[in-house]
Amino acid sequence: MYLNSEFWWINNIIFWWAMEKSDNMESRFGLLLRTVLLLAISSIVSSQNIIKILPGFHGDLPFKLETGYVGVGEKDEIQLFYYFIESEKSPEDDPLVLWLTGGPGCSALSGLIYEIGPLSFDYEMASWNSTTLIYNPYSWTKVANIIFLDGPVGTGFSYATTWQAYNTSDTLSATTNYDFLRKWLMTHPKFLKNPLYIAGDSYSGIIVPILVQDIANGNEAGVEPSMNLKGYILGNPVTYLHDDVNSKVEFSYRKALISDQLYKSIKTNCNGEDVNIDQENALCNKDMEAFHECTDKLSTAHILEPRCPVHASPKPKVFLKSWSPMTTFTEDSIHLLLSVSQLHNQPSMCRDYHYLYSYAWVNNQSVQDALQIRKGSKQGWTRCNLTIPYVHDVTSSVDYHQNLKNKGYRVLVYSGDQDFIIPYVGTLAWIEALNLTVGRAWTPWFVDGQVAGYTVQYYTDNGQLTFATVKDAGHTAPEFRPKECLAMVDRWFAHVPLFTQY
Repeated sequence: MYLNSEFWWINNIIFWWAMEKSDNMESRFGLLLRTVLLLAISSIVSSQNIIKILPGFHGDLPFKLETGYVGVGEKDEIQLFYYFIESEKSPEDDPLVLWLTGGPGCSALSGLIYEIGPLSFDYEMASWNSTTLIYNPYSWTKVANIIFLDGPVGTGFSYATTWQAYNTSDTLSATTNYDFLRKWLMTHPKFLKNPLYIAGDSYSGIIVPILVQDIANGNEAGVEPSMNLKGYILGNPVTYLHDDVNSKVEFSYRKALISDQLYKSIKTNCNGEDVNIDQENALCNKDMEAFHECTDKLSTAHILEPRCPVHASPKPKVFLKSWSPMTTFTEDSIHLLLSVSQLHNQPSMCRDYHYLYSYAWVNNQSVQDALQIRKGSKQGWTRCNLTIPYVHDVTSSVDYHQNLKNKGYRVLVYSGDQDFIIPYVGTLAWIEALNLTVGRAWTPWFVDGQVAGYTVQYYTDNGQLTFATVKDAGHTAPEFRPKECLAMVDRWFAHVPLFTQY
């Protein structure tokens, strides 16, 4: 169950009763009664479960993990599933982060296990029949409370009670995320005072700014509960897919993937348009054929890593859509399964193969029981669900950044500098288009005395934006350089410039 409209009605009756009392003591009593009622409601009607052990992990979990469902929509027909992990440092004071994994349709568990959460797979010890989990010492939960949300509906273990409710879009996804966060905070009122940040990577570069705008509008309109929103974080973000992709030629030139001559020829013959090419422009088409010949065999997630012969990655357009142990296998997938059984002997063979362990682990019934997954909510878990009926109704999130830039928020945007899916040069281009004031130009930042990347500090009248590259990281950065990314976000949360050397 979950906090529904009837409980909101009771809550508001008590609130206004308290506010209308002339005696301050009576008002305080009414507000106290309201708080007590909310706490009682949260313990009765919200679907919350504290998870202390998980199959594959030795002993009790060394952090506080909660899972649950929150109903949103007019009749709570959308049931959004979440994983919440309290900060391992100071839950009362550390930021509260809502984390949205990309896709759209990629499970929050992907971000939790492969990117910024406190669990990961032990690839040296794991096998297809026995998946071993280990503690990740570079989890962002070292410095923040994090809600990992399975959104939009149809992602991970989130589901709907009607077929119509599965129809969603960029704006609808942001709206349901906003409703989720409001209800979650009402059932977790102790986190209302914590600084709130909205974060995500990859395709969430579209959703996060919309959601931040929704929260800002709600706060200004007096929507309860008022959220202590301080800013947002974007990693390897999709912003305007046309320009993101259009930056690949520039990126390839900087990385010596194409020759100087080809780069100059493309700039001349294609007039800066490398995506929607005029088919009658023979010179541009010839140049782009040469460009693709140079780059098509690269690993797009990280140009320096090996390209997998069979893709199991959740990267855009290169992952299996509905793979699970029950799937009817093709020759390629049988070959892939045979490879998986030998991975512990060749852990560095191919990063994409590591993603298959999540299918074996999460689709184990004992794991779903431990996570308190509702029976019948999903036929089978997939890392990224491409079957969601999704409308991309926001082609660019740049306008949202423009609207938000003078609201006093703190913004962190980071990119792996080897990412060929969303090259950092395209991300830097739209940031510069915001016409912010440069406070600190391109400069290195360090971890353990070594260059970890480069950063630029921007300012508005009452806010700031930090852009950072993460050296030798791909799509997305924390998966490739977890230690450096934890140091980056730790400094940023603490309002310490990234370039400060420790």
